[in-house]
Amino acid sequence: MAAATAAGGLRSASFPRVLRAVGARGGLPWPRGGRAAAAGWSRPEPGGEAQYCAELLRKRDYEGFLCSLLLPAESRTSALALRAFNVELAQIKDSITQKTTGLMRMQFWRKAVEDIYCNNPPHQPVAVALWRAVKRHNLSKMWFTKIIDEREKNLDDRAYRNIQELEAYAENTQSALLYLILEMLGVKDIHADHAASHIGKAQGIVTCLRATPYHCTRRKVFLPMDICMLARSFSKKVPVKAYPAFYHTVALDDYLYNIRKVDFNIFHPSLQKRNTLLPLYLYIRTWKKTY
Repeated sequence: MAAATAAGGLRSASFPRVLRAVGARGGLPWPRGGRAAAAGWSRPEPGGEAQYCAELLRKRDYEGFLCSLLLPAESRTSALALRAFNVELAQIKDSITQKTTGLMRMQFWRKAVEDIYCNNPPHQPVAVALWRAVKRHNLSKMWFTKIIDEREKNLDDRAYRNIQELEAYAENTQSALLYLILEMLGVKDIHADHAASHIGKAQGIVTCLRATPYHCTRRKVFLPMDICMLARSFSKKVPVKAYPAFYHTVALDDYLYNIRKVDFNIFHPSLQKRNTLLPLYLYIRTWKKTY
């Protein structure tokens, strides 16, 4: 019953109705016991892994959560698993005080990926959901490995020496995640891959900008607008089937527009507020069939 409820909430509802609910309530209308299942991740209810992933994204990656809802129904729960995996790795750095602890947690996920591909996932909801996604879409193991390797190297907590270093980090994390989503959508296209590469880099750079007020580790940050523009140059050649993988550009556009309004002051309080109209912007983009 729990599995049917979770799947139904993600698959049967129309996009406008789901997005209205998200905008009004800040998340999906969870069935009873959902939050308890999310809190007790070590022993989720049968079929509750997708719900746990959705709740994790709603709290930690709201934009990724919304973008996942706009994917084709047959790919939605798998996308939630992929993005939840990314969140699990991303939040390790902010939740540790010693690098050794971070390395141990990275090792857990490295072993989890190995076990997933041996058809023996650990009893952790994101890992179980990821195992289902891998089985369903035959996802490439190397992208998961790249993400883990790059996140592990980033545990050193040092500033990027140059924009090329930041681009490399974004390529091996954000772009790698987009390559997995393209695989999940069944898209094999060189133009889509190029777009994913540039969009992932742009997303990594914007994420770095948005995190600066929180980390306060840099005095100056330069915005490489050329990367954001180059990603769009592929849009006429990218197959329409790949568009849902790139809806995150809506959130990137919104942030870049707002940062220009405050004269590129990355510390301006308005940039820390969630845009309540983002679900509407996403729906309009899907209606126009653009990214």
